[in-house]
Amino acid sequence: MLTDANGSLVAAEAFSSCEREAVYRAIETRRDVRDQFLPAPLPDDLVMRLLNAAHRAPSVGFMQPWNFVLVRQAETRERVWQAFSRANDEAALMFDGDRQAMYRALKLEGIRKAPLSLCITCDRTRGGSVVLGRTHNPDMDVYSTVCAVQNLWLAARAEGVGVGWVSIFHEAEIKAILGIPDHVVIVAWLCLGYVDQLYQEPELAAKGWRQRLPLDELVFEEGWGNRRPSEAAISCSEPADSRGPSGGEDRSTSPPGEGMSGR
Repeated sequence: MLTDANGSLVAAEAFSSCEREAVYRAIETRRDVRDQFLPAPLPDDLVMRLLNAAHRAPSVGFMQPWNFVLVRQAETRERVWQAFSRANDEAALMFDGDRQAMYRALKLEGIRKAPLSLCITCDRTRGGSVVLGRTHNPDMDVYSTVCAVQNLWLAARAEGVGVGWVSIFHEAEIKAILGIPDHVVIVAWLCLGYVDQLYQEPELAAKGWRQRLPLDELVFEEGWGNRRPSEAAISCSEPADSRGPSGGEDRSTSPPGEGMSGR
């Protein structure tokens, strides 16, 4: 790899076709896993690879505001599940009729079933009171932490690990369980574990909650509401090679030797 005279810059080049395919495949087949976790523990070296991927995320002012709290003990996860369950009952009452029944039918067992939970936080004081790039948008530190979440999620997909993002809880309850300081914000509670099946499309789409919006309806040019000309409409179809060299057959998302998976 070529560098400049002082070694700070390196040559930028596109990935090979196989490398590009792997990146897009991870994006296309990433799923929010709610119930399909296997009990097999995740090896420590794998967990550290995922955390390293998260830690490589971009951050405003390079403040790296994240911390990662690993939770494996069943007793702690049960306390968190109880907090989630209380909030989930509250959430169900916010929907009416068939929508409420559909909500209650969703299986949300990741906290109990996944062998590892991960609480990702944002320390909003890291970097001092004035942070480069956050001077006019103080929420950039939280956005940066979300980038760390997505990095970990895509790396997990590549490693055959399922991830579920739990967001239904009162933050104060989780902070009390884990002893998180007041100035630190909880950004994500993630459930991680091997899975042997994944939905072919997002679960909420598969179960009729919502469908993916057409991309060309969401893209404007030069200003809000200016649609692209019809002849320049964006194709939303899946690239022909995005499913990999197997021609559509998915690779295993379970530990080595445990068979093939769906997406």
